[in-house]
Amino acid sequence: MPSPHGWVHGVSAKGISHDRLHPVHRASNASVPDNSSIRQTEYPLPILQLVQNLQNPKQTTGKQPTVSAPEVTTTIQTLIKQESLPDSYADTVKKTILPLAQHIHSLRQARSEPIIIGIHGAQGTGKSTLTLFLRELLSTHYRIPTANFSLDDLYLTRAEREQLAREVHPLFITRGVPGTHDIALGQQVIEQLKAAGPESEIPIPAFDKSRDDRCLQEQWPVFRGRAQVILVEGWCIGAVPAASEEELMTPVNELEQAEDPEGLWRRYVNQCLKGEYCGFFDQLDSLIMLRAPSMECVLQWRTLQEHKLRERSVSAPEQGNKSGESAQPSRIMSDEEVVRFIMHYERITRASLAEMPARADCLINVGEDHSFSEPLIRQRQ
Repeated sequence: MPSPHGWVHGVSAKGISHDRLHPVHRASNASVPDNSSIRQTEYPLPILQLVQNLQNPKQTTGKQPTVSAPEVTTTIQTLIKQESLPDSYADTVKKTILPLAQHIHSLRQARSEPIIIGIHGAQGTGKSTLTLFLRELLSTHYRIPTANFSLDDLYLTRAEREQLAREVHPLFITRGVPGTHDIALGQQVIEQLKAAGPESEIPIPAFDKSRDDRCLQEQWPVFRGRAQVILVEGWCIGAVPAASEEELMTPVNELEQAEDPEGLWRRYVNQCLKGEYCGFFDQLDSLIMLRAPSMECVLQWRTLQEHKLRERSVSAPEQGNKSGESAQPSRIMSDEEVVRFIMHYERITRASLAEMPARADCLINVGEDHSFSEPLIRQRQ
């Protein structure tokens, strides 16, 4: 029996008032931009009690926390098992994700309408896992209907990118950069989620990376009801365009030098960032950044992702479509292909790593071992 609101089928893991926002404690060993709007403060009382209860369940005294610690612990353990994560990820949830969920809860309380949270992070930083935990904690324990999707789910179809590659530049056959997403589709989904009634069912787009093509609509997960929080994650969420064309002309890697010597591809990507992507990102009520330590780590993590995708693809049955056509061939990349693939993302990733930490509403530093720092929440003035 489906719940009154939430996901009907499928699993998608992936203007706040300028009053003072609920901040969380700053990690003493974290690297933070020198910005007076990020301050060391204390946890809000409910989440402090919850974290203490999770760490010391036998020492619970006084006023009950906002949500039940035993129930939260069960949810955490279930998700860890479901996602094949190490048991130690429970510490990450307590240190990073629970305070972040409380922060989002506070943001929602400050508004009379649904809020949109952007989650930015280079490839392999753990955006999808973070989004999954936030969605389940907010939906199940804070009773806030929470929907989510990824920019990856908005990729143009293979056929559409083939057309873009013919008409604009051959590099657009590769998914990822601005210009290869259906931003209008994403906007439509957000507007439907915000305007939905209690019985509305909103299909959420899905993309099959193993086949490098969008899933058929009947395979999309469906969200029932009106979302109060919408989580949108992606590697270039909140990215800004280059300030000038001159900045674009110096290649950052071999791909740009050899395959885009005149900068046509780079200029088109930058123009997309200036246009519909900018409008899409401007509606975010809060921007969370997962800051990777280096591009080298990004390459290593993306390679690992492809290895896991290959393992899942080998164990999954081949599926054709309902018209009887045969299944599409797998498009999983070799390690050498991943290196070239990452070069498409490198310019915007490096630029975001350099400038976004100073303006993100929430900063989480990601260690080389994939560990998360405590969330550093900016207080809006």
